[in-house]
Amino acid sequence: MSLDVEAMALYNYVSGREQLVSLAVDELIDDLFDEELMQEQPESWEAFLRFVATAMRDLALGHPRMFPLMITQPPEAPWLRPPLRSVRWVDYFLTALTEYGFSDDRVVDTYKAFTSFLLGQLVLEVSAMGIDIASAVDEDADADSDEDEGLSEYPTLKRLQGKLAEDHSDREFDDGLDDLIERIRAIKDT
Repeated sequence: MSLDVEAMALYNYVSGREQLVSLAVDELIDDLFDEELMQEQPESWEAFLRFVATAMRDLALGHPRMFPLMITQPPEAPWLRPPLRSVRWVDYFLTALTEYGFSDDRVVDTYKAFTSFLLGQLVLEVSAMGIDIASAVDEDADADSDEDEGLSEYPTLKRLQGKLAEDHSDREFDDGLDDLIERIRAIKDT
């Protein structure tokens, strides 16, 4: 995102760094509505969840340094969950699911399950890109760690360390989303 102004000139328009970061995060999240994927009307709730998840993933991976800020900035309401943290987005999400025939209870359950999956998966992927999520959450976090330290007590983990380090993010994202959709399909009409 480029504003084409000198850094200090921004403070003529905002009260400080916190407001600037909040405005930048809000803009990024609102820009999701302009994503090509979100311009289509999905034929099913499953396709809708895929569209939203993929658009959010594209945003997180396209702006990995902003993602920690997106998940740690205070939401517009205390009951909103990251990464879908704006009132506008959550309303859109809940309304769409209602239009697909979900009851109020199932809409809320789906929102919670969906955001939990999405947040967890995207934190893992952005962290794998070398972005320090922990320091955005806790400025005092200790980032120094020795991967091999203490693994002698865990022979299976030590043996599988290389495989665990392999990046299969695309497949894991798709598999996790498929599993979530199947779970929601199973509870939708109960």
